[in-house]
Amino acid sequence: MTSGNELRDFLTSRRAALSPEDVGLPAATTPRRVKGLRRAEVAILAGVSVDYYVKLEQGRARNVSEQVAEAVARALRLDDVESRYFASLLQPEAARPSTTLRARPALQSMIRAIDVPAVIHGPYLEVLGINHAGKALLDDFEAMPAEDRSLAKWMFLNPRARVVYRDWAEIAADIVATLRASVIPGRDNEALSRIVGDLSTRSEEFASMWADYRLSEHQHGVKRFFHEAVGDLRLNWQTLRLPDSQGQTIVIYSADTGSPSEEKLRLLNSWTAENAGGRRSDHPRTVTPPP
Repeated sequence: MTSGNELRDFLTSRRAALSPEDVGLPAATTPRRVKGLRRAEVAILAGVSVDYYVKLEQGRARNVSEQVAEAVARALRLDDVESRYFASLLQPEAARPSTTLRARPALQSMIRAIDVPAVIHGPYLEVLGINHAGKALLDDFEAMPAEDRSLAKWMFLNPRARVVYRDWAEIAADIVATLRASVIPGRDNEALSRIVGDLSTRSEEFASMWADYRLSEHQHGVKRFFHEAVGDLRLNWQTLRLPDSQGQTIVIYSADTGSPSEEKLRLLNSWTAENAGGRRSDHPRTVTPPP
């Protein structure tokens, strides 16, 4: 089983998010000292003894059966992402030795061959590769020190992220939720602990979002960007999961066919191809971001 504190914090946060009325129990008739469900109420809903649930929440229960785990997940109204995360916390601790992650050369060549922004991420949103269009849209991660090539660190510690992302607060919260959900049984999570520890001490915003204990999977969606050369863009993004790669993914950004953003992305890519290796400020035409 992973850290008892991690399991305790997760289950406590899920209890706090529910009221008796949410789960069909009678409303409380007296003031409660803590927010949310009591441990005894979760035990009743899950069909286990209070003593057993207390041990489970404290990380002291051993060999938790699949049936009990599913019953607790139902009692706490966990969604699919939260249920998988809960199951991962119950796995025996058998972490592999820590290794330095690198994207395969063939993957690097592949993203360089496409003309839309593409980024290779490690399991904790480390930036393992980025093509020229990606550098133009986001930032030149390859020019940064190795320890700073992290989408999470860039989001919270680099002022440029707040210019690039028009909905910074929403996207930053999603990134934190993605980090929360990135624990994988059997993998050394020390790298995640370092990222979280560093950001928690350097960014109050990150620490506050991390304390919310929200979980999410980085899958697909639409994001709004700003670039000095072309102005605002509305881009689709899609995460492609890579098998046998220790949790690596590729995120590809594209625009709707025939949209203004498609033309802007084409112009941005054309400029990037002509000025590969140059600075963004080399472009003669820039657009000032609106407030």
